[in-house]
Amino acid sequence: MNELERIFRGLSDRTRLRIVSLLLDGELCVCDIQFVLGSPQPNVSRHLAYLKHSGLVLDRREGQRMFYRLAEPSEPTRKLLFALLRETFHDSPEFALDARILKEAVAQGSCTVSEPRRRSSAGKRRPLRAGRA
Repeated sequence: MNELERIFRGLSDRTRLRIVSLLLDGELCVCDIQFVLGSPQPNVSRHLAYLKHSGLVLDRREGQRMFYRLAEPSEPTRKLLFALLRETFHDSPEFALDARILKEAVAQGSCTVSEPRRRSSAGKRRPLRAGRA
């Protein structure tokens, strides 16, 4: 399988597209991604592993936390792809909602705030739907 095929397979899932959209603005802790997506940690980790295998994301550990970021767009193809995705995500209500949720979480302290919120029944997020703003 060539690199381009591997990249597009990595992008062939809506959840993975949402993750890439969040990572376009920088590195995130897996718990912040989980919070925004409203998905269980094993599900988010599986998608992140798929993105890592496809060469789209890199990870690093800091204590018990895992952080993810987009791979460097060192080659022209990846640079153009990330620019295209950024423009495409900008026009999507679902991705815009994800960005707003993340911005609010970061303003409140990010992963240190989002973890307790995920455990409480009052903080459970409804599944996100396209078109909801």
